[in-house]
Amino acid sequence: MQDVSDACPLQRILCLACKTKYHFDFVDEWRFTCYASSTGIFSEARVAKAATKRPTPYSAHRQRQRRRILDAARVLFDAHGIDRVTMAAITAASGVQPSTIYQYFPGKDEIVAALVGEIFTLGTERLHSTLHEQSSALAKIAALFDHLADELAHRPENVRFMAQFDALYARDWPVERLLALEAQVGLRNFTFLTRLIRQGIADGSLRSDLHPAFTLHAVLNAVIGVQRRFAVLGDKVEQEFGQSTERLFREALRILLLGLAAPVQAETSSRKTEKSTRTRRSAPEATRRKA
Repeated sequence: MQDVSDACPLQRILCLACKTKYHFDFVDEWRFTCYASSTGIFSEARVAKAATKRPTPYSAHRQRQRRRILDAARVLFDAHGIDRVTMAAITAASGVQPSTIYQYFPGKDEIVAALVGEIFTLGTERLHSTLHEQSSALAKIAALFDHLADELAHRPENVRFMAQFDALYARDWPVERLLALEAQVGLRNFTFLTRLIRQGIADGSLRSDLHPAFTLHAVLNAVIGVQRRFAVLGDKVEQEFGQSTERLFREALRILLLGLAAPVQAETSSRKTEKSTRTRRSAPEATRRKA
């Protein structure tokens, strides 16, 4: 971490435009992140680079160093919990020098923020490609639910991390900081949820008595809450209820879709979901029989 006074003229102008003392952390030669020490809010500025210019060996080295720190922190957070992991432990696990880690992240909180940003970015990219393939609003919501189910099944460590982050956010983060992070990956404006409900009412795939302003907001908060609880509990869910977390979660999503769908669409959606669930269950059984 370096003071703004050490920055190049363009970086210094961008940082000093903020009304508080900022520090910047280089990610590479063209991107740096500003941290407001007084408010906890951070913003990111990107410096334009020539299209023909390639990363230098030094900038590539810094990217690898940063990646090592984040990967080490992710493993430690999942194994021990965010609160129990220290910067010293992350330094040791990453293999970087103690003096080096602070050149990338002023503290553990900034490492957490970077990991949250990565999960937001990757999830948004996967989801956008899926949603564009769907026509009706109901199909898009079903695709959104499938995305959340796939995250639970194939990337449970990310879901567990976000469950831990929820507790940290509730206790220590100002809302403005999360909103700033969401804005960086295009999640600040949730009006698309409102538009999706309106589209569904118009195309006849959703019930006409839904509230565009908050129906999908409420549903998604409920779904994400269940997803993160299942990820944290893991095998204990199956031991307690006799069913896998994935099967229970997908059944919950199926019931929610039925509640959102217009009457005719609900029947069709139910048949498709049941067929998809049977296919997922039969695939492992067929593999076992071949073995």
